[in-house]
Amino acid sequence: MEIRHLRYFVAVAKHLSFTAAAESLGVAQPPLSQQIKDLEREIGTELFERTTRRVGLTRAGEDFLAQALAILQRADEAVHRARSIGAGTAGIINVGLTGSVLTGPLARAIQQFSLEYPDVDLRIHEMPPDRQVVALKSGQADVSFLRCPPPDADLVSELAWKEGVKVVLPRGHKLASRKIRLADLGQESFVFLRFDDSLFAKYLWQCCFEAGFAPRVTHQVVEATSLTSLVAAGLGVALIPEFVGRLSHRDVVVKSIDGKPLLADVYALRTSLKDPLVGRFVELVRAFGKNAV
Repeated sequence: MEIRHLRYFVAVAKHLSFTAAAESLGVAQPPLSQQIKDLEREIGTELFERTTRRVGLTRAGEDFLAQALAILQRADEAVHRARSIGAGTAGIINVGLTGSVLTGPLARAIQQFSLEYPDVDLRIHEMPPDRQVVALKSGQADVSFLRCPPPDADLVSELAWKEGVKVVLPRGHKLASRKIRLADLGQESFVFLRFDDSLFAKYLWQCCFEAGFAPRVTHQVVEATSLTSLVAAGLGVALIPEFVGRLSHRDVVVKSIDGKPLLADVYALRTSLKDPLVGRFVELVRAFGKNAV
């Protein structure tokens, strides 16, 4: 049984006339009649009642019509989706990220992309930075957004948006009402991102070291968004990405750092530039990133 057999059957069922069905399909009537007979022979039962005056559906034909219409609809949808995927307007994009990058322009870019490409299934996978690299290389993720991406010849890295670093202090801290340089934090206890899976955490530690001190780290977490809560609990101070600092918390103060800028820039990582759909998504994120304030 082929799709054309179903289309021929549906045409005859619609017109209840082999002549009218043949005309609508642009085929000759004898081959059409033979195709329907072949279909009935393959199924093992008659689908049409034929008399010299009329053509009608048998009970089996009525049920088969409903099934045939459903199959043809799915076939048409499959063709449309395949064409859309080929054109880069449909498909699935698996995005790896940490929750903190959603505090920046990425969340708005995802919303806009979903509006512009409703046939794209955009799947968000929250995972630690080192796990994102593994997911990219194994094909579990199509694109990831990371601060301080690893030097890796297998990955393509593009700046998604620029972002600075802020210091977050408990409200009432002695430094909360004055300008702060990184060196001023040398005597503080820190809550920090976990060193084991975050190159960004190692970068921040190195910045502190270059400012003249090694941070005294009391607690480590996976997510930058957790740092603010730990600071509010009085467990130390923290260095956080700028957009994370915009999340309000009544028990902390977020301050700029004078002197050499600390960077929390976010990069889009993927294994190839050949997927047009992923490329469109990254370009939209970068466009939102340029307008982020």
